[in-house]
Amino acid sequence: MTEDLAKKAHEADVTVWVGKAGVDAVADELSDQLDDRDVVKVKFLRSARGEGDTDDLADQLADLAGADVVETRGNTAVYQ
Repeated sequence: MTEDLAKKAHEADVTVWVGKAGVDAVADELSDQLDDRDVVKVKFLRSARGEGDTDDLADQLADLAGADVVETRGNTAVYQ
């Protein structure tokens, strides 16, 4: 990850939350937000994590939204 991308990822606010409806419910929203910004931060709520761990869910969401996972940390993932 480049230094510039790392800074953007760190400074980004969470703008997408994945809850009990799962990653399918927010894939379009993530895709739309990535059209307008360089990085998008996604928080995986406890109700979503019942289906798997954050890394697995982050990868599933990336596939659905046509995005790349920049990093996962805790229950949060950053996409570009």
